[in-house]
Amino acid sequence: MPTQTIWITGASSGIGEALAVRFSRDGARLVLSARRESELERVAERCREAGLEADQVLVLPLDVTDWEGLSGSVQRVLDTFGGIDLLVNNAGVSQRSLCKDTDMSVYQKLMDVDVMGQIALTKAVLPHMLERGTGHLAVTASVAGKVGVPHRTGYCAAKHAVMGFFDALRAEVEDQGIHVSTITPGFIRTDISRNALAGDGKAFGQEDDDIAGGMDVNECAEVIFKGLQAKKREIPVGKGKEMAALWIKRISPNALFRIIRMQNRKS
Repeated sequence: MPTQTIWITGASSGIGEALAVRFSRDGARLVLSARRESELERVAERCREAGLEADQVLVLPLDVTDWEGLSGSVQRVLDTFGGIDLLVNNAGVSQRSLCKDTDMSVYQKLMDVDVMGQIALTKAVLPHMLERGTGHLAVTASVAGKVGVPHRTGYCAAKHAVMGFFDALRAEVEDQGIHVSTITPGFIRTDISRNALAGDGKAFGQEDDDIAGGMDVNECAEVIFKGLQAKKREIPVGKGKEMAALWIKRISPNALFRIIRMQNRKS
Protein backbone atom coordinates (compact mmCIF):
# COMPACT_ATOMS: atom_id res chain seq x y z
CA MET A 1 0.00 0.00 0.00
CA PRO A 2 1.39 3.47 -0.91
CA THR A 3 2.45 5.68 1.98
CA GLN A 4 -0.53 7.67 3.17
CA THR A 5 -0.61 11.33 4.15
CA ILE A 6 -2.62 11.81 7.33
CA TRP A 7 -3.55 15.21 8.76
CA ILE A 8 -4.46 15.29 12.45
CA THR A 9 -5.81 18.38 14.18
CA GLY A 10 -5.73 18.69 17.95
CA ALA A 11 -2.45 16.78 17.64
CA SER A 12 -0.64 18.49 20.52
CA SER A 13 -2.08 16.28 23.27
CA GLY A 14 -4.53 13.55 24.19
CA ILE A 15 -6.12 11.40 21.52
CA GLY A 16 -4.56 13.42 18.70
CA GLU A 17 -1.05 12.93 20.03
CA ALA A 18 -1.59 9.22 20.66
CA LEU A 19 -2.98 8.76 17.14
CA ALA A 20 0.00 10.57 15.63
CA VAL A 21 2.44 8.25 17.38
CA ARG A 22 0.41 5.19 16.37
CA PHE A 23 0.30 6.20 12.71
CA SER A 24 4.05 6.88 12.89
CA ARG A 25 4.66 3.24 13.66
CA ASP A 26 2.78 2.45 10.45
CA GLY A 27 5.06 4.69 8.40
CA ALA A 28 2.51 7.34 7.41
CA ARG A 29 3.43 10.87 6.43
CA LEU A 30 1.94 13.13 9.08
CA VAL A 31 0.66 16.67 9.28
CA LEU A 32 0.33 17.76 12.91
CA SER A 33 -1.89 20.74 13.67
CA ALA A 34 -2.99 22.58 16.81
CA ARG A 35 -2.49 26.06 18.17
CA ARG A 36 0.56 25.34 20.36
CA GLU A 37 3.58 25.01 18.08
CA SER A 38 5.97 24.04 20.87
CA GLU A 39 3.75 21.09 21.82
CA LEU A 40 3.45 20.06 18.18
CA GLU A 41 7.25 20.01 17.93
CA ARG A 42 7.36 17.76 20.98
CA VAL A 43 4.84 15.38 19.38
CA ALA A 44 6.76 15.49 16.10
CA GLU A 45 9.89 14.36 17.96
CA ARG A 46 7.93 11.44 19.42
CA CYS A 47 6.83 10.54 15.89
CA ARG A 48 10.43 10.56 14.68
CA GLU A 49 11.42 8.39 17.62
CA ALA A 50 8.65 6.00 16.54
CA GLY A 51 10.31 5.57 13.15
CA LEU A 52 9.49 8.50 10.84
CA GLU A 53 12.10 10.49 8.94
CA ALA A 54 12.27 14.23 9.48
CA ASP A 55 10.69 14.95 6.09
CA GLN A 56 7.73 12.69 6.87
CA VAL A 57 6.37 15.02 9.56
CA LEU A 58 5.00 18.50 8.90
CA VAL A 59 4.28 20.70 11.90
CA LEU A 60 1.50 23.04 10.81
CA PRO A 61 0.16 25.32 13.59
CA LEU A 62 -3.52 25.97 13.02
CA ASP A 63 -6.52 27.63 14.62
CA VAL A 64 -9.63 25.95 13.20
CA THR A 65 -11.67 29.08 13.93
CA ASP A 66 -9.53 31.08 11.48
CA TRP A 67 -11.58 30.09 8.45
CA GLU A 68 -9.84 32.54 6.14
CA GLY A 69 -6.47 30.89 6.71
CA LEU A 70 -7.55 27.30 6.16
CA SER A 71 -7.24 27.25 2.37
CA GLY A 72 -3.63 28.37 2.70
CA SER A 73 -2.96 25.58 5.18
CA VAL A 74 -4.49 23.02 2.82
CA GLN A 75 -2.30 24.30 -0.01
CA ARG A 76 0.81 24.00 2.15
CA VAL A 77 0.01 20.35 2.87
CA LEU A 78 -0.56 19.68 -0.84
CA ASP A 79 2.69 21.46 -1.75
CA THR A 80 4.58 19.41 0.83
CA PHE A 81 3.14 15.93 0.35
CA GLY A 82 1.15 16.13 -2.89
CA GLY A 83 -2.13 14.89 -1.42
CA ILE A 84 -4.26 14.26 1.66
CA ASP A 85 -5.47 10.71 2.19
CA LEU A 86 -7.02 11.05 5.65
CA LEU A 87 -8.10 14.11 7.62
CA VAL A 88 -8.77 13.48 11.31
CA ASN A 89 -10.75 16.44 12.68
CA ASN A 90 -9.77 16.07 16.33
CA ALA A 91 -9.54 19.66 17.57
CA GLY A 92 -12.04 20.45 20.30
CA VAL A 93 -12.85 21.74 23.75
CA SER A 94 -15.27 20.46 26.39
CA GLN A 95 -17.41 22.13 29.08
CA ARG A 96 -18.20 21.67 32.77
CA SER A 97 -21.01 23.96 33.94
CA LEU A 98 -24.77 24.05 34.44
CA CYS A 99 -26.78 25.80 31.77
CA LYS A 100 -27.96 28.48 34.21
CA ASP A 101 -24.34 29.34 35.05
CA THR A 102 -22.96 29.34 31.50
CA ASP A 103 -22.21 32.54 29.60
CA MET A 104 -23.41 32.69 26.01
CA SER A 105 -19.80 33.37 25.00
CA VAL A 106 -18.94 29.86 26.22
CA TYR A 107 -21.64 28.31 24.06
CA GLN A 108 -20.39 30.39 21.12
CA LYS A 109 -16.81 29.17 21.58
CA LEU A 110 -17.91 25.54 21.82
CA MET A 111 -19.82 25.86 18.57
CA ASP A 112 -17.02 27.75 16.83
CA VAL A 113 -14.30 25.25 17.78
CA ASP A 114 -16.15 21.93 17.98
CA VAL A 115 -18.56 22.38 15.08
CA MET A 116 -17.79 25.23 12.70
CA GLY A 117 -14.04 24.65 12.82
CA GLN A 118 -14.46 21.00 11.86
CA ILE A 119 -16.87 21.89 9.06
CA ALA A 120 -14.63 24.67 7.73
CA LEU A 121 -11.49 22.52 7.50
CA THR A 122 -13.44 19.62 6.02
CA LYS A 123 -14.87 21.92 3.34
CA ALA A 124 -11.38 23.20 2.58
CA VAL A 125 -10.04 19.66 2.08
CA LEU A 126 -13.09 18.12 0.39
CA PRO A 127 -12.59 19.57 -3.14
CA HIS A 128 -9.12 17.98 -3.30
CA MET A 129 -10.51 14.58 -2.34
CA LEU A 130 -13.44 14.85 -4.75
CA GLU A 131 -11.08 15.77 -7.57
CA ARG A 132 -8.97 12.69 -6.84
CA GLY A 133 -12.04 10.50 -6.35
CA THR A 134 -10.65 9.11 -3.11
CA GLY A 135 -10.10 10.16 0.50
CA HIS A 136 -11.15 9.65 4.08
CA LEU A 137 -12.65 12.24 6.42
CA ALA A 138 -12.94 11.52 10.15
CA VAL A 139 -14.10 13.49 13.15
CA THR A 140 -13.68 12.90 16.86
CA ALA A 141 -17.23 13.25 18.09
CA SER A 142 -18.16 11.72 21.47
CA VAL A 143 -20.66 9.58 23.30
CA ALA A 144 -21.90 13.08 24.21
CA GLY A 145 -22.89 13.35 20.56
CA LYS A 146 -25.52 10.68 21.22
CA VAL A 147 -26.35 11.10 24.92
CA GLY A 148 -27.19 14.29 26.80
CA VAL A 149 -25.71 14.65 30.30
CA PRO A 150 -25.62 17.39 32.96
CA HIS A 151 -22.87 20.03 33.03
CA ARG A 152 -22.23 19.57 29.31
CA THR A 153 -25.18 21.24 27.57
CA GLY A 154 -22.96 23.11 25.13
CA TYR A 155 -20.58 20.23 24.58
CA CYS A 156 -23.42 17.79 23.95
CA ALA A 157 -25.05 20.25 21.57
CA ALA A 158 -21.80 20.65 19.65
CA LYS A 159 -21.08 16.94 19.43
CA HIS A 160 -24.67 16.14 18.39
CA ALA A 161 -24.22 18.72 15.61
CA VAL A 162 -20.92 17.17 14.53
CA MET A 163 -22.49 13.70 14.36
CA GLY A 164 -25.34 15.04 12.23
CA PHE A 165 -23.10 16.94 9.85
CA PHE A 166 -20.71 14.08 9.14
CA ASP A 167 -23.48 11.48 8.87
CA ALA A 168 -25.17 13.72 6.28
CA LEU A 169 -21.87 14.37 4.51
CA ARG A 170 -21.28 10.63 4.24
CA ALA A 171 -24.59 10.25 2.42
CA GLU A 172 -23.46 12.91 -0.07
CA VAL A 173 -19.92 11.75 -0.84
CA GLU A 174 -19.59 8.03 -0.15
CA ASP A 175 -20.60 7.11 -3.71
CA GLN A 176 -17.84 9.44 -4.95
CA GLY A 177 -15.09 7.47 -3.25
CA ILE A 178 -14.89 9.47 -0.01
CA HIS A 179 -15.14 7.57 3.27
CA VAL A 180 -16.49 9.35 6.37
CA SER A 181 -15.91 8.07 9.90
CA THR A 182 -17.36 9.39 13.16
CA ILE A 183 -15.30 8.49 16.23
CA THR A 184 -17.34 8.27 19.45
CA PRO A 185 -15.03 8.10 22.48
CA GLY A 186 -16.32 7.60 25.97
CA PHE A 187 -14.17 8.38 29.00
CA ILE A 188 -10.52 8.45 27.92
CA ARG A 189 -7.63 9.39 30.22
CA THR A 190 -6.65 12.78 28.80
CA ASP A 191 -6.67 16.37 30.06
CA ILE A 192 -10.09 17.03 28.50
CA SER A 193 -11.80 17.89 31.78
CA ARG A 194 -8.90 20.04 33.04
CA ASN A 195 -8.98 22.02 29.79
CA ALA A 196 -12.78 22.19 29.64
CA LEU A 197 -14.53 25.55 29.86
CA ALA A 198 -16.23 26.54 33.08
CA GLY A 199 -19.35 28.69 32.96
CA ASP A 200 -17.34 31.90 32.87
CA GLY A 201 -15.06 30.68 30.08
CA LYS A 202 -12.05 29.95 32.27
CA ALA A 203 -10.41 26.52 32.36
CA PHE A 204 -12.27 24.07 34.59
CA GLY A 205 -8.91 22.88 35.90
CA GLN A 206 -10.06 19.66 37.54
CA GLU A 207 -9.97 16.02 36.54
CA ASP A 208 -13.29 14.16 36.49
CA ASP A 209 -13.40 10.85 38.34
CA ASP A 210 -14.89 9.27 35.20
CA ILE A 211 -11.99 10.53 33.08
CA ALA A 212 -9.43 9.39 35.65
CA GLY A 213 -10.91 5.90 35.51
CA GLY A 214 -11.31 5.85 31.75
CA MET A 215 -9.54 3.98 28.97
CA ASP A 216 -5.81 4.54 28.48
CA VAL A 217 -5.28 6.99 25.63
CA ASN A 218 -2.87 4.69 23.78
CA GLU A 219 -5.38 1.83 23.95
CA CYS A 220 -7.97 4.26 22.61
CA ALA A 221 -5.66 5.26 19.74
CA GLU A 222 -5.18 1.61 18.79
CA VAL A 223 -8.95 1.06 18.55
CA ILE A 224 -9.36 4.20 16.44
CA PHE A 225 -6.38 3.27 14.24
CA LYS A 226 -7.88 -0.14 13.46
CA GLY A 227 -11.32 1.38 12.85
CA LEU A 228 -9.92 3.93 10.42
CA GLN A 229 -7.87 1.30 8.63
CA ALA A 230 -11.06 -0.73 8.21
CA LYS A 231 -12.92 2.38 6.94
CA LYS A 232 -15.60 1.95 9.61
CA ARG A 233 -18.38 4.51 9.39
CA GLU A 234 -18.66 4.78 13.18
CA ILE A 235 -15.95 3.91 15.70
CA PRO A 236 -17.10 3.67 19.34
CA VAL A 237 -14.18 3.53 21.75
CA GLY A 238 -14.27 3.18 25.53
CA LYS A 239 -14.71 0.60 28.24
CA GLY A 240 -17.02 2.05 30.87
CA LYS A 241 -20.72 2.40 31.59
CA GLU A 242 -20.97 5.28 29.15
CA MET A 243 -20.57 2.83 26.26
CA ALA A 244 -23.63 0.91 27.44
CA ALA A 245 -25.55 4.19 27.24
CA LEU A 246 -25.18 4.10 23.45
CA TRP A 247 -27.15 0.87 23.29
CA ILE A 248 -29.72 1.87 25.90
CA LYS A 249 -30.40 5.09 23.96
CA ARG A 250 -31.23 3.02 20.88
CA ILE A 251 -33.36 0.44 22.66
CA SER A 252 -35.14 2.57 25.27
CA PRO A 253 -34.45 6.31 25.30
CA ASN A 254 -36.79 6.86 28.25
CA ALA A 255 -34.88 4.33 30.35
CA LEU A 256 -31.65 6.20 29.67
CA PHE A 257 -33.25 9.55 30.52
CA ARG A 258 -34.33 8.12 33.89
CA ILE A 259 -30.87 6.71 34.61
CA ILE A 260 -29.17 10.02 33.85
CA ARG A 261 -31.69 11.95 35.95
CA MET A 262 -31.09 9.67 38.94
CA GLN A 263 -27.33 10.00 38.57
CA ASN A 264 -27.69 13.78 38.46
CA ARG A 265 -29.73 13.71 41.69
CA LYS A 266 -26.97 11.72 43.42
CA SER A 267 -24.28 14.13 42.25
